[in-house]
Amino acid sequence: MRITDAPSADGVWHHCHLLPDADPARAIRDGALVVADGRLAWIGAEADLPDPYRPLPRHDAGGAWITPGLVDCHTHLVYGGQRADEFAMRLAGASYEEIARAGGGIVSTVRATREAGEDTLFAQAAARLKPLLAEGVTAIEIKSGYGLALDAERKQLRVARRLGEAFGVTVHTTFLGAHALPAEYAGRADDYIDLVCGTMLPALAAEGLVDAVDAFCEGIGFSPAQTTRVFEAARRHGLPVKLHAEQLSNLGGAALAAGFGALSADHLEHLDEAGIRAMAASGTVAVLLPGAYYFLRDTHLPPLALLREHGVPIAIATDHNPGTSPTTSLLLMMNMACTLFRMTVPEVLAGVTTHAAQALGAADRHGRLAPGRVADFALWQVTSPAELAYWFGRNPCAAVVRQGRVFRAETGATP
Repeated sequence: MRITDAPSADGVWHHCHLLPDADPARAIRDGALVVADGRLAWIGAEADLPDPYRPLPRHDAGGAWITPGLVDCHTHLVYGGQRADEFAMRLAGASYEEIARAGGGIVSTVRATREAGEDTLFAQAAARLKPLLAEGVTAIEIKSGYGLALDAERKQLRVARRLGEAFGVTVHTTFLGAHALPAEYAGRADDYIDLVCGTMLPALAAEGLVDAVDAFCEGIGFSPAQTTRVFEAARRHGLPVKLHAEQLSNLGGAALAAGFGALSADHLEHLDEAGIRAMAASGTVAVLLPGAYYFLRDTHLPPLALLREHGVPIAIATDHNPGTSPTTSLLLMMNMACTLFRMTVPEVLAGVTTHAAQALGAADRHGRLAPGRVADFALWQVTSPAELAYWFGRNPCAAVVRQGRVFRAETGATP
């Protein structure tokens, strides 16, 4: 079903309970919401439904809980191939060097991405996107970073835009040219950053393919000085920034990102209090990625208590990628954030709605149910919102409204 073929959500949605901003303390039981011309027109208790809306067509929600559409604010969804064989090799005891010599690692994904045509990349990414949409995702960030050359990075970003158009999901594209050093630039990282800043970013920004700019600031990625150059280039093009920071070590990336007013700093297992203070001052969102933490069998927890103490908003995302987080379930990430990071249910609900939207610079459009906004929401056949974080391996989503159109969970992800 294509977005234009999906039925309109216009009318009164009733026989439901509402979670307008993902805070269970502000839930509206026995609620109703009105959709008009694809936008939310009214939200409240059904008993208070204004008279002008009462004659409108009715949608019986069957007692479902309705939340804002979920937001997956950190993914690498578009790439060629997969790395399951590498996973098996690692489990059998192969070292990183052995896997690399066998053609594995990020080099294999770069090669597969460069070799694949746009239609192939689209088909592969669509198969990964569908389960996320079926779980109520209505907005998603998709990064480049597996092309590491202008044409290949362009190809990834074009496919990301196509996914949004085909599935009626809001896609935020992020240029991650500074993800890894391509083989042809071995030993010449500064020259590659010249290419990222002077050629790739200007061209892709001019083509309207970039909504934000990211980098991987890490010992195996790029230095703080090189990251600064990327951020300065983003600033010249009027683009917001975000950063893979403090995943494996503490290079001060989060504070660096905060200094540029970054939308988010992501991973953060090795974040210190100085970085947290800088993020709090700048309003930078902490995006935690439990899938990568789990898949890498990490044991160094992100500093959740300090993030709470300093009032840093915390988002949760899948970090879908072929090497360290091949998950297609944001609901599972909510459960993992609770079980692995000891986050609370209200925290993870906010982490995939209000705070995730903030991490995309889209808090005025996503993450809340409010009059005037595009109708993006999900219906859940649960007795309590806590069930969204409680179950794993089960999807209680009954239907999703994306961009004012209705998709049933079992069919809503197929264009």
